Amino acid sequence: MDLKEHIALKQLPKHIAIIMDGNGRWAKQQGLIRAIGHENGTKSVRQVVEASAELGIQNLTLYAFSTENWNRPKLEVQTLMKLLVSSLKKEIKTLQDNNIKLTAIGNLGTLPKKVYKELHEVIDNTKHNTHMTLTLALSYGSREELLNTVKEISIKVKNNIISVEKIDESIINEHLYTRNLPDVDLLIRTSGEQRISNFLLWQIAYAELYFTQVLWPDFTKQHLYEAIIEYQKRERRFGKTSEQLS
Repeated sequence: MDLKEHIALKQLPKHIAIIMDGNGRWAKQQGLIRAIGHENGTKSVRQVVEASAELGIQNLTLYAFSTENWNRPKLEVQTLMKLLVSSLKKEIKTLQDNNIKLTAIGNLGTLPKKVYKELHEVIDNTKHNTHMTLTLALSYGSREELLNTVKEISIKVKNNIISVEKIDESIINEHLYTRNLPDVDLLIRTSGEQRISNFLLWQIAYAELYFTQVLWPDFTKQHLYEAIIEYQKRERRFGKTSEQLS
């Protein structure tokens, strides 16, 4: 049975964010090195991106590499970076065919030069695409993002560009990496872990959280559909009562 038929297309989340977890454990279960897990994880990325575009999801953000991931074994980090470059080269056709714009958030200046160059080439080549925005969170940490936001706003207050009285949520949003994206509606995490891991802490304030035991390399379109169907069953009150909403 294709779960896609059970999705209400008029109630889609505008922004889905995914913590793609479990590549290493998947490889270990297969008796393989971790790099093979990451490689197989790219197949799930393709499935989820294509499925999101087909449904009409406007924004999809994938947690590809955190600021903490730099602390992993050097060989694994190098493998991840090589995989990222090769994936970007391979997926440019998929992005263009599906009219998907690629963007990236995070401390991108810390990426290896080759990765940075390849990333920005794909971003530039897809910047006029309009069907969906795919955002990669690379060398991303939400606390670092918020810290940078506080610093930028403080400098503007000091230089009389912004008054303290004018600082509100919209001012903060304008200084985040995600300034061009709406808040997250649905956050998915694979592999059974139930934590946020320093990902989009401000942006998920009212997101629905969905945790699945499925390891990322095993995550398919059907699993994405399951998450969206579960999302559509929930009542999103944003602090109000059910009676107020009705």
